[in-house]
Amino acid sequence: MTDATAHVRAELRDDVPLVATETPRLTWQVADAPGGWRQRSVDLTDGVDTVTLDTSDSVLVAWPFAPLAAGERRDVAVRVHSTAGESTRWSAPTPVTAAFLAEGEWVAEPVGLASPSRDAQPFEVRTRFALGDDVARAELLWTALGVAEPRVNGVAVSDDVLAPGWTAYRDRLVHETVDVTELVHPGENELAAAVAGAWYTEKYGFFTFTDRLYGTQPSFLAQVRITAVDGTVRTVAATDASWEAAGDGPVVDSGIYAGEHQDLRRTAAAWTPVRVGAAAKAGYESVPVPEARIAPPVRRVQTLPVADVIASPSGGRILDFGQNLVGRLRIRAGGERGTRLVVRHAEVLENGELGIRPLRNAAATATFDLSGDDEVLESRFSFYGFRYAEITGVDVSPDDVEAVVLHTDMRRTGWFDSSHAELDRLHENVVWGMRGNFLSIPTDCPQRDERLGWTGDIQVFAPTASYLYDCDGFLTSWLRDLAHEQARTVDGSVPLVVPAALPGFGSGGPTAAWGDAATVVPTVMHERFGDVGVVQAQYASMRTWVEAVLADTDGSGLWTGRMQLGDWLDPSAPPDDPGAAKVSDDVVASAYLARSLRLTADAAELLGHDEDARRYGDLAERSRTAFAAEFVTPAGRMMNDAPTAYALALGFDLVADPPVRAALAARLADVVREGGYRIGTGFVGTPLVADALTEAGHLEVAERLLLQTECPSWLYPVTMGATTVWERWDSMLPDGTINPGEMTSFNHYALGAVADWLHRSVAGLAPAAPGYRRLRIAPRPLPALEHASTRHLTPYGDAAVAWRREGDEVVVTAVVPANTVAEVDLGDGDVHEVGSGTHTWRTAAAKPRQHPPLPGLDAMLADVIDDPRAYRALLDTLAEHAPERADAVRTGTVWGSRRALSTALMFTPPPVLAEVDAAIRAATA
Repeated sequence: MTDATAHVRAELRDDVPLVATETPRLTWQVADAPGGWRQRSVDLTDGVDTVTLDTSDSVLVAWPFAPLAAGERRDVAVRVHSTAGESTRWSAPTPVTAAFLAEGEWVAEPVGLASPSRDAQPFEVRTRFALGDDVARAELLWTALGVAEPRVNGVAVSDDVLAPGWTAYRDRLVHETVDVTELVHPGENELAAAVAGAWYTEKYGFFTFTDRLYGTQPSFLAQVRITAVDGTVRTVAATDASWEAAGDGPVVDSGIYAGEHQDLRRTAAAWTPVRVGAAAKAGYESVPVPEARIAPPVRRVQTLPVADVIASPSGGRILDFGQNLVGRLRIRAGGERGTRLVVRHAEVLENGELGIRPLRNAAATATFDLSGDDEVLESRFSFYGFRYAEITGVDVSPDDVEAVVLHTDMRRTGWFDSSHAELDRLHENVVWGMRGNFLSIPTDCPQRDERLGWTGDIQVFAPTASYLYDCDGFLTSWLRDLAHEQARTVDGSVPLVVPAALPGFGSGGPTAAWGDAATVVPTVMHERFGDVGVVQAQYASMRTWVEAVLADTDGSGLWTGRMQLGDWLDPSAPPDDPGAAKVSDDVVASAYLARSLRLTADAAELLGHDEDARRYGDLAERSRTAFAAEFVTPAGRMMNDAPTAYALALGFDLVADPPVRAALAARLADVVREGGYRIGTGFVGTPLVADALTEAGHLEVAERLLLQTECPSWLYPVTMGATTVWERWDSMLPDGTINPGEMTSFNHYALGAVADWLHRSVAGLAPAAPGYRRLRIAPRPLPALEHASTRHLTPYGDAAVAWRREGDEVVVTAVVPANTVAEVDLGDGDVHEVGSGTHTWRTAAAKPRQHPPLPGLDAMLADVIDDPRAYRALLDTLAEHAPERADAVRTGTVWGSRRALSTALMFTPPPVLAEVDAAIRAATA
């Protein structure tokens, strides 16, 4: 016996004991184990049977017991034996409850208002049912075409928000399973719910071309499963014609984009028989039998107080919560009956007022008509993206207002820290951006009239997301919707948004980088969570996607000549044309074709589909060869001399020849330098560029790019006070005005995908085998940092890497979880393996780069930009003596290695040239 302890969980959720399958996979972790702990075997019990497995596997292990029946509960415990002959104690029992429906059990029908007075009208619904004294357990099974808050005998059944969330309504509904045994009693009981349309009745589209897609009215579906003391099971209170509904409750109107209007003077009174059947639009009449929830629901996860009160130029009072967030306000207020309190929301201020232009058609307004009593006001069926809010109509103390943060209630699993305050703020911005946009589905933004599941955004962000939060269940759920929506396209394409709320948008065929979410996201989930099941479930979708792309090509191995979104939001693109990138769409599309073919081949090999593995492997190699032949010169230059082109070629391993790869990486470093170490990539290139530089030995170039604060850069928004990642590199311009482009969000996680590089390279923790069964510890200390660290809750347990400078050495400390090993590469040529436990190494620090004195105007521009002293002296001198030239030189200069500084200062007055020459010489002497 050892002091080591074990903990077990079933399937993909920690927040509740519910599982959505009769054979939930089991994962267990061993804590406080002696160093080098490796599992030899494991004993498992479900309270009925006990089995021993001679396996080293401990993540998502197949259920070894008899399948669960619907509603069945068992307690699972584990005892683990090591290769050294040590054993843990039996773990505390983990309850496992089957949340799914029995075959043929679902009888609930959609019900709603029979005679609504307007589209998307919220309503309340109720029924009564009698119970005897033989009830052992009562479970409420419910869903909605829309969202709902059920109550049993006047008590809310859960703290879930906006449940059951948004799915591909034609093909997939999610039902909630709630134990309500403590809420029912012998005799008459009441089951009721407040219902609103939310995503189901929202109008989707752009500009004035919007319409409801799914339905005109929300519906509620529910039934109660009663298990008697003798074990018999029956269904009561199923939604049908016996229910009644009322449309005069306190929620007057509610919409995802519009916000919500509540009249607290109202109580539902006009009860009438319900409508039976969905109020669906043509083509969406299908109401599938719901499946049990596999991802955590949306919940209230945090509250924030008012951080500041700002007087606006118009005389208003704006509340600043100090953080751009997603949620709503909770207000304690009282006032004369009928007084109207209105809340408007905004992410930023412009000219001292709420910056609401980026919201476009989204009113994003919460309205409350007071009852005359003291109230606690909070929207119920809508949410808002905001840092700032303005309350009018009632004088409310800031102490009586708080912001309620909403997101899918995932477990936090990843952290990063460093000696650089702005870098840490960037990482925190990435975390907050993910929180706000992982709300039921992975969205692009949480505030304007969009909030859609854009596939390209999550395709690039999935590695970062899977480190920061345990989002395995969340993304597994969303991928099911992707497969459903893909199956409805005529050619196997993946819609640009999932759920497919824009059926007429982007329907011209497959779109590179967006549709590739079908192959990339399952691959990432296998890599990060060790989840083979999601690859198996999505394999048909992966295969269908690459076949759709192959059918869209000319058979050459390239994907060219088609309209693409490309390297979306390249900073050089004009505000009104975000797709006008420096890199060719053909380069992007062909690179992604090769990558998705390779990922599909790897998936086929993993699953044992040998013929597919050979076919797609051959096609991937053909595309890789064609890409290199078409877009890469023998000397190692891209035909598109743009950073994203180089990053794709290197990051996707599309060039195999080492000398050519080295030349490509060197040219990428030159391109980044020539651009003044400012970002030159959009959605596609941004997640790849730092890795491409680092892996080729250009760490200092990656560092300069990362720590740049001029616009465009990762840290520019931080210098402007950003607390989330922006959609555009310049969503707010340096003068404090909002980017003039029609499409501007201040909460968009895609460009924050660089955080994955911070975790893997800067701090140095990465998976070297699926699920972190084997870790890679390979920090690459940036010269500008004194220390950096990261921690990640892997499926095997807590892992961490930290490094700090001590004199001429770098001290690296790592924690390796039990039942794993780690390969260690500290960049000193000694690559070795260690077992679990805590380890410390010392290695010589890289010598700081020495900058020679520069010959003033004769200095090469690359030498000037590479020496922060010279660069600062140049800009400061121009700002003092020729301010009209400073910005033009900063942004318009190509900082090349064969161009003298004087060439960037043509037509500059001689006295200013003399000042610059002297300043450069003095600064670098």
